[in-house]
Amino acid sequence: MLLLNLDKKYIIIVDFFFKGVFMDFAKLREKLLKNKIACVFLAFCSFIYGLVVRLILFLYKKNILKSNKAEARVVCIGNITAGGTGKTTAVLLAAQLLSKAGVKTAVISRGYKRDKKEKVKILFDNDMLNWQETGDEPYMMSQMLAEYKVPVAVSSNRYEAAKEILKEFKSEILLLDDGLQHHKLKRDANIVLVNARDPFGNGYLLPYGILREPISALKRADLVILTHSNLVDEKERLNLKEKIKSYKEDLEVLQAIHKPDYFYDVVNRTKMKLEDIKGEVVSFCGLGDPASFEQILKNLGLKIKQTWRFKDHNAYTLDEIKSLAGFRKGLPLVTTFKDYVKFPKGWQEILQNKVYILAINLEIKEGNETFLKVLKGK
Repeated sequence: MLLLNLDKKYIIIVDFFFKGVFMDFAKLREKLLKNKIACVFLAFCSFIYGLVVRLILFLYKKNILKSNKAEARVVCIGNITAGGTGKTTAVLLAAQLLSKAGVKTAVISRGYKRDKKEKVKILFDNDMLNWQETGDEPYMMSQMLAEYKVPVAVSSNRYEAAKEILKEFKSEILLLDDGLQHHKLKRDANIVLVNARDPFGNGYLLPYGILREPISALKRADLVILTHSNLVDEKERLNLKEKIKSYKEDLEVLQAIHKPDYFYDVVNRTKMKLEDIKGEVVSFCGLGDPASFEQILKNLGLKIKQTWRFKDHNAYTLDEIKSLAGFRKGLPLVTTFKDYVKFPKGWQEILQNKVYILAINLEIKEGNETFLKVLKGK
């Protein structure tokens, strides 16, 4: 009975560290790492965490804990670190490419910080569900994939989500969003994203480091994509690629960039060209890697007069919106789709104008065919 329940406890422990504690604890952690006693405590916690991770992997390998096979091809798009690698943009790109290739596709996501977690929720064709019921990222993905008719299923039990969505949509390929550490649902391929700017942190597991599992987990990958690859020089990219391939020699490593596409005026609900926004702006976001977002704005020639960094998955309050309005001093506000979907009711009366979303796409450099081949398995 203990072994049957162990996987659920493992998921709780992982969520506690890299979703609950780590995301809210990141700034405090930086201060703690400057204290020798605190470092020892964090390192001990990392050791315990690592034992649990390795035990779970061993139990699945020995088939003591069971993985369930869905009646469709399952491709996981995940990472081995806590923090922003660009998983959401990668899932969106994968769904779009598959849809354009005529493959019936669906997305499965955990739906972090959603309400009413006991049931599988399916987002499709802009239905009446809100982000609180589904989580911010699944809700955003469903909005952005509406034109491609790609449904998004949300549940902490990905196997149950797979069964529900296959029952309704008969999808050929299921994209498992951020599921590399979720083993209950068998996958046919693992695509692992690595942030070229900060690939593995200090090399330690949570909470002393940023690793969800040891770097050797790359052995389970069928493809690695280096995101934000344009933000490091060629020597760093080559060294990182060499390090990754040291764990699996024949592993294909692609390079990708996050490319700005357009601005969206959320007040007037219109698309704008990138060159339409110029000069000084105020930026704000609640992302795992806010620095990359800010760097993209700077690369567009914008001068960030002030930036606000909220915790990842931040649910905005009217007080926070009022603070933004008070400090912007008439300058344009720029944020992301992920942040916009969590604006509270009444935000329009406070911000009124000059509120823009920067739409960002993932672009794989010289490798879309390889990406699509791994997705399709052909």
